[in-house]
Amino acid sequence: MMLVDSHCHLDQLDLTQDNESLTSVLNEAWSEQIKHILSVGLDLVQSKKVINIASTYPNVSCSVGVHPTESADESGVHYSVAQLEEKLIELGSHSKVVAIGETGLDFYRDSNEETKKNQSDKFRAHIRAAKILKKPLIIHTRQAQNETLNIMAEENAAEIGGVMHCFTESLTMAQACMAMNFCISFSGIVTFKNAIDLQHLAQKIPLEKILIETDAPYLAPMPFRGKTNRPSYVKYVAEKIAELRGDTLESIAYNTTKNYFDLFYLSDRSVYVNVAQR
Repeated sequence: MMLVDSHCHLDQLDLTQDNESLTSVLNEAWSEQIKHILSVGLDLVQSKKVINIASTYPNVSCSVGVHPTESADESGVHYSVAQLEEKLIELGSHSKVVAIGETGLDFYRDSNEETKKNQSDKFRAHIRAAKILKKPLIIHTRQAQNETLNIMAEENAAEIGGVMHCFTESLTMAQACMAMNFCISFSGIVTFKNAIDLQHLAQKIPLEKILIETDAPYLAPMPFRGKTNRPSYVKYVAEKIAELRGDTLESIAYNTTKNYFDLFYLSDRSVYVNVAQR
């Protein structure tokens, strides 16, 4: 059996509390059958960090992007939308970069017109860069369903597809995203006792469209809710989805792993091939 953590932030892990190393965290994940990890950039500085991490560890891929609530500035330099697109193309050309993002729209805390325009402009720049690089998108959306779908359609995001990360929105939105060649990714939230709607959604999404993730160090699944999340905990997401769908853990592991490598086709799939051939 093999699992993939399709979305985490290795550069954000606090390794000082228990005097850990990133190597030990990755070894722990490996021992739990998590054989590949995608570390996602949250801004331009952190995107460079995840490139360095992915370049060090063969079983780690990465993405570059600017989270909708983060600034596109870098070391005091302000980037225009056009300059951001150029920067994303520059960073995204690295061989270990398999996707562009995390990008999208998040109007949860701030939905004034200036915020909406700023986030929308950045989102469009990411989609354009992804299409030029021919690499899929990693999209974050929160309380911005219509606006997210409209921009995806207007910019023809279906051309390169991608994943709706840590999805918590409606079935209607999920269906619209899948129609545009996007997978739906479930995080530890699906294990929460009060996540009834999301659990129902996990039963309805076609298996060939499902990915699993931790979003570590955030959103630890049950029974670790409230604690620091780790890539090794993605197995709890897989187990919950198997339970909800009346399926086996092995089936969920196989299909979500296959879905990952089909989508993020530039990831090193040598381990996947070796496991699949057994």
